[in-house]
Amino acid sequence: MTTTTATTARQQASSTKPITSALIRGYGLMGKAVAGIFKAAGLEVTVQSGRAAQLSQPGVKFVAELPDSAPDLFLELVPEDLETKRAVFREAEAKWGDAPFLLGTGTSGLDLNDLAKGLRRPERLVAIHFYMPAEQIPIVEIGAGPATPRESVDRVAALLERAGKLPLKLYKPVVGFIANRLQHAILHEAYWMITEGICSAEEVDLAAARMLGPRMCASGLILQKDISGLKVNRDAQRAIVPHLFHNNQPNRLPGELFGKGESGLMAGKGFYDWAGLDPAQVRKVAAEELRKLIAFLDRETFPNSEKVQPKPRDLG
Repeated sequence: MTTTTATTARQQASSTKPITSALIRGYGLMGKAVAGIFKAAGLEVTVQSGRAAQLSQPGVKFVAELPDSAPDLFLELVPEDLETKRAVFREAEAKWGDAPFLLGTGTSGLDLNDLAKGLRRPERLVAIHFYMPAEQIPIVEIGAGPATPRESVDRVAALLERAGKLPLKLYKPVVGFIANRLQHAILHEAYWMITEGICSAEEVDLAAARMLGPRMCASGLILQKDISGLKVNRDAQRAIVPHLFHNNQPNRLPGELFGKGESGLMAGKGFYDWAGLDPAQVRKVAAEELRKLIAFLDRETFPNSEKVQPKPRDLG
């Protein structure tokens, strides 16, 4: 058997086997949370960090350098910078060569096509996008790179299901994945209405929290349109979409606030005035409210009633 044939055989044998080990590069808030999630899924978890000697987490091994043996999954959670992530990828590929490991990225907004450029084995690339707080948000998006097979996405999804997460599988690369694209489409329109003096940030938040949010919690975004009727939706699309603010530039307002040092909660001022409030307490309360809401949704909402659940359709 030639070296190439042997390598291909190893890759095929590993393409569907369960992931049992993971190495995380980076140990900020997200790294710590993901290490715990992977540990809960039964994985052997290692974290690589320059602060390895000072770090500790039950059931997690900390190392300063990459070990000689490759894990099933290597996941970078380093700063959101293209070249920084590429450098980490080069290091992993140089260390482990053709070992059959998955090369995971925690990016939330970088283009997977760009991240795949220069990889020796671009088919190894898979995005694993958690939302903060990762311990509480059940959704995790898994995105394929431009050469990544569906089986690799499915392997990661199976791992996350073992950890009690709800994986969203994207078999083609798209910037921003699902939730961030939806979120930024809404934000773009909201920022425009605020800058035009049509409404305030508070009114946008009330509309989101007291109408859009509850309705989507009960019946999603697309499912609700089936329930209300597609003629109503078609007519609304015809009336409203031509008047939405369409351009391909970020709104100036968030950047202007940031430029003045008004970067939000930690700065004491952003879209809201946070003066006199304890940021840690604000975040603690927000996380706890989110936890309680998700627990309620898991128990009580419309999708839990099997008698009224439709079957998904493939409209591709």
